[in-house]
Amino acid sequence: MQKKIAAINDLSGIGKCSLTVAIPIISALGVQCCPLPTAILSSQTGYPHFTFLDFTSEMKNYTDTWKKLNLSFDTIYSGFLGSIEQIDLVIEFISKNPDAFIVVDPVMGDEGQIYSVFSEKIIHEIKELVKLADLTTPNITEACLLTGRSGEYDTLTRKDIEDIAKQISDMGPSKVVITGIHEDNKKTITNFVYDKDANKKTFISKDYLKSSYSGTGDIFASIVSGMITGGFDFEFAVNTAVDFVTNAIEYTSNFDISRNDGVMFEYYLQDLTKLGAKVFERDKTLR
Repeated sequence: MQKKIAAINDLSGIGKCSLTVAIPIISALGVQCCPLPTAILSSQTGYPHFTFLDFTSEMKNYTDTWKKLNLSFDTIYSGFLGSIEQIDLVIEFISKNPDAFIVVDPVMGDEGQIYSVFSEKIIHEIKELVKLADLTTPNITEACLLTGRSGEYDTLTRKDIEDIAKQISDMGPSKVVITGIHEDNKKTITNFVYDKDANKKTFISKDYLKSSYSGTGDIFASIVSGMITGGFDFEFAVNTAVDFVTNAIEYTSNFDISRNDGVMFEYYLQDLTKLGAKVFERDKTLR
C-alpha cells in the first residue's frame, strides 16, 4: 500500500507556504498527501490583502468522515494552527490514529517574537501537542518559547542549543530539529538535529544567503515528513531538506520577487521525484 500523510495546515491560493507546498513536495516523494485544511485564504497573511475562511467548524466532520471510511495514516503532520480549538481537534485526531508517526511543526513565532495573532496561552497548548510528537521541527525562536527562553534566541551557544533540544525531547518527541540558527555574525545559518533513540546530534550549517522568503519552514518540514514516511534515514532526510531549501532560496534571490511570494521550489521538485522513484522501486519489490 502507498504510504499516506495527513497534512494539517492552512491553504493559501497565493504565497507558497503551508499546504500549497506540502501537497506537491510530499507527492513528489512518492507518498500520498491527504490535506486537512485549517483555513482557506486567497493569499497568505503577509500580503496587504487576503480573504480568510476559518475551517475549524468543519475539521471534526472532516476527520470523522475519514474514520467512517476506515482510513489510516502512516504519518500525521501538523503545521500552523490558528486557535486552541484547532490544537484540541488535532490532539483528538492523533488519539484516534495511535499507530501514526507524528510530526509537529510548532508554528508560533520568529525572530525572537511570538506571532501577533497568538496570545501567550498558545504556548502551553502547543506544548501539549509537542508531547504527542515523534518529531518536532521548531525554529530557534519556537524552541526558546517551548523551553521558557524567549529572550535568549540570538545569544545561545551550541551547548545551549543542545540542552534546549534535549529539553524538548524530554517532553515527548524522540527526534528534534531546531532550524534557523544564525552563527558567525550571521554569516552562516545552522540546523541542529537531535535523535534521542540513536544517541546522535548533528549541526548542519550553510552560508547565510541574506534572503528570507515565506514558506521555507513548511518546505523543510514537508520534505522531512515525506522522506521519513517513505523510509529514508532521519539525518539524510534533514540534509536533503537543507540542500533543497538552500538551492531554492539561492535561485529565487536572483530575481526581484517579494518574500511573500515564496521560493521557486518547483524547479527543484525533480530532485525529490528521484527519491520518490526509489521508494516506488523498493515498494514494488515488496509486493
